[in-house]
Amino acid sequence: MIKSLPGPVRGIVSFLLFAVNTAVWCTALFIMAALKALVPIHGWRTGCSRVLNAIAEKWVWGNNLNQRITNGTRWDVQGAESLDPSQWFLVLANHQSWTDIVVLQRIFHRKIPFLKFFIKKELFWLPVLGQAWWALDFPFIKRYSKAKLQRKPHLRGKDLEITRRACTKFQQIPISIMNFVEGTRFTAQKHRQQQSPYTHLLRPRAGGIAAVLHAMGDKIHRILDVTIVYPAGVHGFWALLCGNIEEIKVRVRCLPVGPELMGDPLGDGGFRAQFQQWLNDLWAEKDRQIEELLAGWHGAPAAAAPVRSNPSR
Repeated sequence: MIKSLPGPVRGIVSFLLFAVNTAVWCTALFIMAALKALVPIHGWRTGCSRVLNAIAEKWVWGNNLNQRITNGTRWDVQGAESLDPSQWFLVLANHQSWTDIVVLQRIFHRKIPFLKFFIKKELFWLPVLGQAWWALDFPFIKRYSKAKLQRKPHLRGKDLEITRRACTKFQQIPISIMNFVEGTRFTAQKHRQQQSPYTHLLRPRAGGIAAVLHAMGDKIHRILDVTIVYPAGVHGFWALLCGNIEEIKVRVRCLPVGPELMGDPLGDGGFRAQFQQWLNDLWAEKDRQIEELLAGWHGAPAAAAPVRSNPSR
């Protein structure tokens, strides 16, 4: 019945359901986070972290239920089967819209540990969600522009050190660390500015994920390479709520973490170059896969659909 409502009405209903779901589970989350902070005992805090992650999974479950009730988007997902939620994962994905996060949470719900990702420090002040990310031990990092690094070269590499320290919190219980290695959402303007060698992707940045793998040691055994495609064009979160995204295609590849990926990105320049080349090759293959998925779509040509996205990060 809800799916038959006009798009904007459906969007309002879905947004209200998202808001109620968030309010309910964030209340439980903040209470547990306070209990965790009150008792400075390692075992207690580890147990509280498990409960906090379980609460976050319930929030994702509610959001997924909301989408099934209100949304008629077709999902074409392959490769997300036979995963183990008791293991540690590094998840890499192309990035086009904030909708990508909803997509990843939906396809991996209860198949791998709760997804955590690195967040710009300024987003801590985002009402409710910023504090929820903090309570869940999401790592907040400060990114520096090239101009600032030129003025203050001592800041170079500081973000990688922050990444390493954040990863110490991820050693105790299984976790999935998610990274949009392009560093920002894809737009045609950014693609031109970067002179990206790829058709559908921006240039990937290797430093962050190399630092994660080095800091986590032998904990992470699998990398999940995720390709997200919106065949009719990229839309924002509001379009998803309104049911205006006709189809979402996702392909997942499970890659092993071999010794060639486990070097020190700060202390070994040769390893940094080798790792960047590995990531470039991965991105070239992803670009070809996106081209194939778009070519195999039977709706309107994707090129005819404008790119819609939230403001640039």
